[in-house]
Amino acid sequence: MTAPAPSALPPSLRANPRLSTWLDFSVPGRARVRSGKVEIGQGIHTALAQIAAEELGVSFARIVMVAPRTALSPDEAVTSGSLSIQHSGAALRHVCAQARALYLDHVAAAHGLPADAVRVDDGVFLHGAERLGSYWEVDAGLLDQPAVPDISPRPRADYREVGRSRPRDDIAEKVYGRYRYIHDIELPGLLHGRMLRPPSPAARLLALDATDVAAWPGVVAVARDGTLAGVIATREDLAERALARLAAGATWEERATLPDAGALPAWLKTLPRDTLRWQGGTAQAPRRETPADGRRTFRAAYSRPFLKHAAIGPSCALARDDGARLEVWTHSQAIYNLRRDLALALRRPEDAIVIEHVQGAGCYGHNGADDVAYDATWLAGYCPGRPVRVQWSRADELNWSPLGPAMAIELEADVDEDGRVLAWRHEAWSPGHGLRPGRAPSPTLLGTWHLAAPFPRLDAVDAPRAVGGGMDRNAEPGYAFPRVDVTCHRVRDVPIRASALRALGAHANVFAIESFMDELAHAANISALAYRLAHITDPRMAAVLRAAWAASERDGGYPGSDSAGEGGVADGGIGSGNAGSDSARSDRAASDRACSDRAGSDNADSAHGRGCGVARYKGTGAYCAVVAHVDVDDQVRLRALHIAVDVGLAINPDGVRQQIEGGALQAASWTLQEATRFDAIRLLDGDWESYPIMRFSQVPRVSVDILPRPDDAPLGAGEAALGPTAAAIANAVADALGVRVRHMPLTPERVIQAMAHEETG
Repeated sequence: MTAPAPSALPPSLRANPRLSTWLDFSVPGRARVRSGKVEIGQGIHTALAQIAAEELGVSFARIVMVAPRTALSPDEAVTSGSLSIQHSGAALRHVCAQARALYLDHVAAAHGLPADAVRVDDGVFLHGAERLGSYWEVDAGLLDQPAVPDISPRPRADYREVGRSRPRDDIAEKVYGRYRYIHDIELPGLLHGRMLRPPSPAARLLALDATDVAAWPGVVAVARDGTLAGVIATREDLAERALARLAAGATWEERATLPDAGALPAWLKTLPRDTLRWQGGTAQAPRRETPADGRRTFRAAYSRPFLKHAAIGPSCALARDDGARLEVWTHSQAIYNLRRDLALALRRPEDAIVIEHVQGAGCYGHNGADDVAYDATWLAGYCPGRPVRVQWSRADELNWSPLGPAMAIELEADVDEDGRVLAWRHEAWSPGHGLRPGRAPSPTLLGTWHLAAPFPRLDAVDAPRAVGGGMDRNAEPGYAFPRVDVTCHRVRDVPIRASALRALGAHANVFAIESFMDELAHAANISALAYRLAHITDPRMAAVLRAAWAASERDGGYPGSDSAGEGGVADGGIGSGNAGSDSARSDRAASDRACSDRAGSDNADSAHGRGCGVARYKGTGAYCAVVAHVDVDDQVRLRALHIAVDVGLAINPDGVRQQIEGGALQAASWTLQEATRFDAIRLLDGDWESYPIMRFSQVPRVSVDILPRPDDAPLGAGEAALGPTAAAIANAVADALGVRVRHMPLTPERVIQAMAHEETG
C-alpha cells in the first residue's frame, strides 16, 4: 500500500482552519481532540480517535475526545448523512498529520538535526534511542496556526491503529446502566420543567386555569405565551403533578386537518408541489435495437407511511440563563445550527449562547432534541441564573418529534424481448426531508410556532442533490440502464411536521427500485440474482451482491437455486435461457422445502422465502447488499439477514459491523411493523403499545461481511443498509408467497390484502 497523495484541505478544515480548534496537548500525557461531529450512539468518536492516534503517533489510550461545545469546537454543521468519517475523519487526519510534522520539525531544529532523523513513538520524539522531548514539552502555541494543503498523512502500509477493531468504552457502561446521559445531569440549584403540549397538531390554547397550580409550594412558575405553556418546579415529581393539573384545566380549540392515513399515496398527489427532474443513463449499457412488438412496459407503485423516530429515551435538555449568557446542554445533532435558531427565536446574539453536546437516547435524524432545547431555554427565562431541565414524556416524543416523511413512488420500465431494461422512469411524491434548525431565516423549533406572536410554520425542504438530496436520495438506480428519467415532487402545505429520518428518501426509493427489479426478473423468468448482475457494471456493487448471496448459501439458503460456481451465481444471465426452465423451478421448489425445514419455523406449514436488495448509498457512499430469509404464516417472521458491505478503508471494522447491523434492524422494524396512526384531528400513538417496534424476541440472525478495500477512501456506514434491507425483506415475502406487497409496513393485514388482490386479478 502506498501513502495517500498530498491534497487540498478537506471541506471541514477549510471552514475551520486553525489547528488549535481541533487539537491540543494541554493535559500531560493526553491528546485532546475536538470534532464538530457528535456522538449519538454510532461510535464515531472511537473511529475518529483511532485516526488521530495513527497520525500523531501516540497510543489510542492517550486520545481524549472532547464533547463538542460551540465556544471551542469546530463547526461541522450537522452529524448526518453517514459523512462523519468522510468529513471529520479527513479533517482530523490532516490536522494530526500536520501537527506531527510541525512538532518533528521543531524538535529536530532545536537539536540541530534534520527532520527525517527524528521519529515519534507514543508521543515521545527520539533520535535513535535518545529522547528529545514530547508533545507535552513543546510550546502549545505551535498549533495556533492555520492548516496548510499538501500535508502527507502516514502511508497506509504503516498503519497500526486504523483498520483494527477497537471496542467502544461506552458500551459496558450503557449495558449495565451506569452511563451518564443528559437526563442524569445534576447542576446546583437544578429546577425541573414540563411542557403542556396541545392535544393535536392544529390545536390552539383558548384558556388555561393556572391560579391553583401557581400557588403550590415548590412551583416556581407557570409560563404561558399563546399556545406555548409549561411549568417549573423544584422537584421532578412536583412538575409532573403540576402539569397534570394544568392539562385538566386547559381549554383547546381543535381542527380536523389530517389526511386519511389509509390513502396517503393518493393524498400526497393532491398537494401543491415543487418538482425536480433529471435524466440519466450510461454509455456502458449500449442501447439495443428492439422491434416494437418485442418491447414491453411494466408499471408498479410503492409507498411508505409516516414513521416515528421512536427513541427509547424521550428528548431532554438543560438551560441556564443569567441574562448575559445562555448555556444549553443538548443531545442535538447540530449544536451550531441550534444556536442560530435559538438566537433568532430569543432575539439574542449568537455569541451570547453556548451549547454543549451531551449524549441522549440514540437517534439518527431530526427528533425532538432541538425542540426540547428551546423549551428549556424558554423556561429558563422565568428563573434567571438557575438551571432548568426539561424532559419530554413518552407521548411528547412519539407525537411531537418530527416524523419521517411518507412517500409514494411509481416506477415504469421498458424491457426488450429478453427482459433487459431499455428505459427506466421513477416518479415520487413526498414532503421534504429536512426541517432541521439553522438553515432558514426563521426558526424551525416547535415551540416558536406556538407563541402568541408565532414564527411562520415552514415546509420541510430537501438538500441539493450534489450534497445528498432528500426525497430524491437513491432515486436514480445503480444499474447500467440506457435511459433513466427521474421526477421528484416535493409536496408543500403538509399538516404533519416531517423532517429527516435515517437514510432520508433512500429507504423508500431503494425499497421500490429493488422490489421492481425482482418483479422484472420474475416477468423475464430469470433469477433475481442473475437479473441484477446482468445490469450491473460497477464491480464493487457486483462484489457485495455476490458476497451477501454466498453468505446466505453457506447459512442454509437454497442449495441449487440460481447456483453455479462460487456464491451460487450463474454466468448466463439475461438471454441464457436456463434460469426459468421447468427443471430449475422444480429444483427451486425442492430447495425451498429443505430450507424451510432448516430454518426452525414456529409453524411447519409456514412458507419460506429468500430475497435480496443492493444499492450504493447516495450513489457516492458505501455499497451494501442484503439477503433476507423469512418464514410467513400468520405473520412475517424475519429469520436471517446476510449483509455484505464495502466502505473502502474500514477505520474500525467492529464499528462498521455495529452500524450496518443496527441500520438493518431499524429498517426491518420499519418495513414489517411501523406506521404512524392518526385520525382527522389527532395523532394516536402515544405509547409503546400503540406504536410497535421490533422486540428482542423478533431480532433475526445477522451476519455482516466487510469486503476488504484498504486502498480506497473510507466511506460512512451508518445508513447504507436501510434501503437494501427493506427491499430484501419484501422480496423474500414475495418469494415465499408468490404475491407482492408493495406498501410498507408488511403487516399481516397487508399480506392478506395482497393475496386477495392476486386472487381477484
